[in-house]
Amino acid sequence: MQLKLPSGDNLKDFGKESANRIQELFSGIQDKLVALSEFLTWKISLAAILLVFTLTMGAFYYAFGATSHKAIPSDTKIYVTVKQGMTASEIADTLYSHGVIDSKLSFWWRTRFGGNANAFHSGTYVFSPGMDAEAVLAKLVSGETVTVKFTIPEGFTVKDIAERLDQQGLVKKEEFLSKAKTFAPYSYMKKEPDVLFSAEGYLFPDTYELHEDPSADSILKMMAEDFDQRLTQRLRNRAKQMNLSIHDLITLASLVEKEARYDEDRPIIAQVFFKRLKIGMPLQTDASLQYLMDAPKEDVSIEDTKMDSPYNTYQHTGLPPGPVANPGMKAIEAVLEPSNTDYLYFVADHNGHNHYATNYAEHMRLVNQYR
Repeated sequence: MQLKLPSGDNLKDFGKESANRIQELFSGIQDKLVALSEFLTWKISLAAILLVFTLTMGAFYYAFGATSHKAIPSDTKIYVTVKQGMTASEIADTLYSHGVIDSKLSFWWRTRFGGNANAFHSGTYVFSPGMDAEAVLAKLVSGETVTVKFTIPEGFTVKDIAERLDQQGLVKKEEFLSKAKTFAPYSYMKKEPDVLFSAEGYLFPDTYELHEDPSADSILKMMAEDFDQRLTQRLRNRAKQMNLSIHDLITLASLVEKEARYDEDRPIIAQVFFKRLKIGMPLQTDASLQYLMDAPKEDVSIEDTKMDSPYNTYQHTGLPPGPVANPGMKAIEAVLEPSNTDYLYFVADHNGHNHYATNYAEHMRLVNQYR
């Protein structure tokens, strides 16, 4: 077959038409290349955005996300107060700091994208450690508030009380301790330089209910008022008959509280302390040394008895500057009605029962037998 090409003007027209078609073809290819380039650019940009987002979220999660807290018993009740106007971020910070949630970011994410950021009810809530964020949100949105209840056992120090209130999410430990240093609404609460906490001894051990937002001031006031009411006129008159100031009465009662585990020992130990004070003998009570320590010890050492402090009753005669704990009513009554014995020494066995002696030789025999 022979190809026949156009000639003359027809050839010229054919050339133009071919050129136009080639130009259209290349234009189409160029458009597709541009579109492909734009598509690839968009995909790369999207990938970059996703990468930046992932890295950012990872950074937030690292900074604000799941972090293990110091182990808190699972049955611990944690009280958290949500105040009017608190933001979701502030609530997340509070929940996280008390160990209610393990991730601030997870909680915040759920509140923002679940539409609950402005649906929280103010009030005091009770939570458990390490709760699921959804369960926490459900309580806050439904307004499942509670009346705050806490119990302070006999013999708790101001530091013990602060620790318990902090663990339950009521007030910060540091704030409570700071307030307790100078808290003295009654004249018998001495603000002396050597007294570590003016409130020590006058925060009555009891079960309390709060019907308002808990604060260090409100709790101190409530506990001190309870103490003042418990110290009836009969008890005050009895202290006056014994030439005991309220401050000295509670200081002695706090020592009895810490030394006696059983009721029958309290009036006997109170008598031992009175006898030592009368003859000018140092009280030599471990309770005063334990008060100075960061953590309790089963037995104090010889080195411990050399601590330089006015609270050291091995080195100083008389009473320590102030109470070393918050005594219960039985310890206070034991001081006001001590036993009538001649004992001068006592030692506790490993079950907490005390054994008494009238002289040092007999006391050392008991020490060797029971310690």
